[in-house]
Amino acid sequence: MKYRYLGGLEVSALGLGCMGMTGVYGSGADKNEMIKLVRDAHNRGVTMFDTAEAYGPFANEALVGEALQPIRDKVVIATKFGFDIDLETGARTGGTNSRPEHIKAVADAALKRLRTDRIDLFYQHRVDLNVPIEDVAGAVKELIAAGKVKHFGLSEAGVQTIRRAHAVQPVAAVQSEYSLFWRGPEAELLPVLEDLGIGFVPFSPLGAGFLTGKIDENTKFEQGDFRNLVPRFSPDVRKANLALVDVVKAVADRKGATPAQVALAWLLAQKPWIVPIPGTTKLHRLEENLGAVELELTADDLAEIDAEASKIEIQGERLPEAVLKMTGH
Repeated sequence: MKYRYLGGLEVSALGLGCMGMTGVYGSGADKNEMIKLVRDAHNRGVTMFDTAEAYGPFANEALVGEALQPIRDKVVIATKFGFDIDLETGARTGGTNSRPEHIKAVADAALKRLRTDRIDLFYQHRVDLNVPIEDVAGAVKELIAAGKVKHFGLSEAGVQTIRRAHAVQPVAAVQSEYSLFWRGPEAELLPVLEDLGIGFVPFSPLGAGFLTGKIDENTKFEQGDFRNLVPRFSPDVRKANLALVDVVKAVADRKGATPAQVALAWLLAQKPWIVPIPGTTKLHRLEENLGAVELELTADDLAEIDAEASKIEIQGERLPEAVLKMTGH
């Protein structure tokens, strides 16, 4: 495994996104199998594990906490706050809540579920338009002073929000969607992160599975799989977007690699402070993804991917409209 830095936080070059282990892509997987998978990932060099109170709610943090308890001091746990979730019942309104007192209560509850005394990376999951970002950063700063949190992160935040937060409490990492399937961060976000010395954690680095080459216009997703709600995954749109997968496959065939490995290696090649967090519930997929760390894409490979991808106009929005409205800019 190779290692990278998110701000001052050292992590494996690929992390593990744990969201799908308790649902989202349909029914959740077997808990004991997922605990084993998390530990298998660590045995293969993965040190960063990504979860959130909203995944479940609460079930995902509890799973990750149980899995990592025996190796707690060898790993980095990233979790998130920011939704209006009742801390007793798990009931949620669908809205955001980053009031300072709520952030602190979420941190205490997360520490118990995660079976730990500190959160290594605490992200605001979505920007709360009702709470100044300076107040959010100030609350996390207090949690850091208390030793309950080590580093501050933001998810799906706009560049002005990031600058304002960073001025109060240095931001170690920003998490947002980024892949060959969605290159939105390249225009504004990446230059600002580079300027401020903030790391970037792309979620959905494989385009929610699309860039693996295992999905086509005839693929049927399980009931409850969020991709059924995503415009980019409607069958007719999927068929048009397969042209991008063909570009990745061509490079993969030449390199003796898989499309997933090429897609992840492409991300790793963009900046040395980018740490993708592909998720999976299968050991063979985990091992395949980790193979991307050793896959060297040459300047010619990268130029070919960019040239061919630039000819393709990706169809469909990356998220449902209601979710897109919650990305803060």
